[in-house]
Amino acid sequence: MENGDGGGLRSVARAVRALELIAEAGEVGVSELGRRLGVHKATASRLLATLADRGLVERDPFSERFRLGFGLIRLAGAAMTGLDLVRSGRPLLEELAERTRETVNIGVQSGDAVVYVDQVSGSRSIVSVNWVGRRTPLHCSSNGKVLLAYMDDAERERFLAGPLERRTPRTVTDPDVLRAQLEEVRRRGWAQTLEELEDGLNAVAAPVRQADGRVTAALSVSGPAFRMRAVDLPRVALLASETALALSRRLGYVQRRSAYG
Repeated sequence: MENGDGGGLRSVARAVRALELIAEAGEVGVSELGRRLGVHKATASRLLATLADRGLVERDPFSERFRLGFGLIRLAGAAMTGLDLVRSGRPLLEELAERTRETVNIGVQSGDAVVYVDQVSGSRSIVSVNWVGRRTPLHCSSNGKVLLAYMDDAERERFLAGPLERRTPRTVTDPDVLRAQLEEVRRRGWAQTLEELEDGLNAVAAPVRQADGRVTAALSVSGPAFRMRAVDLPRVALLASETALALSRRLGYVQRRSAYG
């Protein structure tokens, strides 16, 4: 039994160390990980396969190297409730969901995607989809468009230079069209999507700022297109913007007047 327990503990320690090494490197190959762990390539391959099965790592189909997977977000769910963003935002999300009767989310950037860290479903959400921990593209989600609009110019251009996945017939994949939309987001202070992520789903989102003014999250309201019609989105966006500003203030952000009044 002692040998069995020892072997099990060694396997756990090895898996944890593998995740740490991948986090440090960004991506690793099987042979490289084996060398750094001091194990045979076959052992490293089995370890990565086990972690991949549970979504803790994922393999790039082109380079065949491994990076951290979004299954880690689900494991971190309990810890997320301790973050200021989630803890401070939950009462505000609940209030907004009650006012709009639709689903309200907070999303943050993770690589070239949005990861949702909290959600409150409105009273009209008959079938509730839990988005927490899910990954969606930046260019076709309202949260993602907010994060794209306010990110560093060089980082945004790098993203726009790559292939943009078409999720629905209405997904915007033309970089020039998207650039114009992102400029509009910065001008009016909120983003929208009209069946661009999923057929029949519309959404609006507004920026959440940290104390230093940086946009580090987005707050969205989403619902069926037959309820959240295009004509309704500015009204819902106003409510989302008010809530996002209230959350930003809870995080220490102080809104400053423009020099132009």
